[in-house]
Amino acid sequence: MKKVILATVAGAVMMIQAPLAMSEEVASLRGDNNLDVEAQMFEKKKQVQVQGGIKRSWDLQPPSIPHDIEKDRVSLQENTCMRCHNKENHEKEKAPEIGETHYKDRDGKTLTKLSSRRYFCRQCHTPQADAPALVENTF
Repeated sequence: MKKVILATVAGAVMMIQAPLAMSEEVASLRGDNNLDVEAQMFEKKKQVQVQGGIKRSWDLQPPSIPHDIEKDRVSLQENTCMRCHNKENHEKEKAPEIGETHYKDRDGKTLTKLSSRRYFCRQCHTPQADAPALVENTF
């Protein structure tokens, strides 16, 4: 009985607060653009090239990509990052080898090839651009 009353009261409070929250203005980084109109193409920023890599901001941060990746492709059929960063080619290409964790499955078992969980590099590793910050950052 107490649970039913509590759920009813919680539902009533939410019904009262929802219209109040909806009436507030929502600001976004996208700007005040009408979503029904096709957006204009943004100015493409040049990717930063950094010899020797980019310093990490915290321990265990995935390394940032210090080179242009405009022509690199990562799809279900191919991963061009592995041309330089795999075990076989990294020394010849003078590129860092991908970490040992990229060859482990979710149970910690070592694999002979790249784990499917680590295949899409840009989920964690990001290129850098010489662009102003979108929002103030004190990090």
